[in-house]
Amino acid sequence: MDGEELTEQETALYDRQIRVWGADAQRRLSKSHILVCGMKGTVAENIVLAGVGSLTLVDDRMVTEEAWSANFLIPPDENVYGGKTIAEVCCDSLKEFNPMVRVSVEKGDLLSFGGDFYGNFDVVVVSCCSFTTKKLINEKCRHLSKRVAFYTVDCRDSCGEIFVDLQNHKYSKEAISVPWGVLPRKVSKLYLAMRGVIIYVSGLKRLKDVVAGEISIDDLPGVLNLKKELCEANVRQFYCAIV
Repeated sequence: MDGEELTEQETALYDRQIRVWGADAQRRLSKSHILVCGMKGTVAENIVLAGVGSLTLVDDRMVTEEAWSANFLIPPDENVYGGKTIAEVCCDSLKEFNPMVRVSVEKGDLLSFGGDFYGNFDVVVVSCCSFTTKKLINEKCRHLSKRVAFYTVDCRDSCGEIFVDLQNHKYSKEAISVPWGVLPRKVSKLYLAMRGVIIYVSGLKRLKDVVAGEISIDDLPGVLNLKKELCEANVRQFYCAIV
């Protein structure tokens, strides 16, 4: 901390949250730089309202009717979003939520950015992409000399999941590779279902699905077959581990 005080405008705007986490935390927030790849309206809105220093958006997908129906940051007016990417339209909306936060757009493919690019940020939030892409970006963040917090967030209808890597801990084995049979009984079955969908999407050859991580009812037979294979494989893995 350099001791720089919050301005009167910042103190007035963030009064409620300063009461919760204090002025020092708010000062740190005001100096933080956040990257959000793949736009989810609520995530970006909360980051801006928190009063970070800057927010950079990456999402080169063009706005469609399906996109605006699922993202409240996109106005339902084709005259507003026609010909623009999701990141560009969301950027305009987010600036209105909190003019004190610098919001900008970076164009390009996630995997084309090198480690130096991700090193410009304190926090990287990734969504709307394949599991393989998320892992590769996480590795790029981990190889940086500075500590960059990494999050992935995804929603599938009424279900959602979040993965957090703050780089403060090291694990002897990955949580997602633990045999399902050794997981506590209190673990929700939704966890296993989400793992199965992610594994299925990772194996798809269709470019659209690999990029967006989306599947449809046409994929149901394949998902059910994979479910059977995963259950059988994990049962065998579990018994091998305890013998």
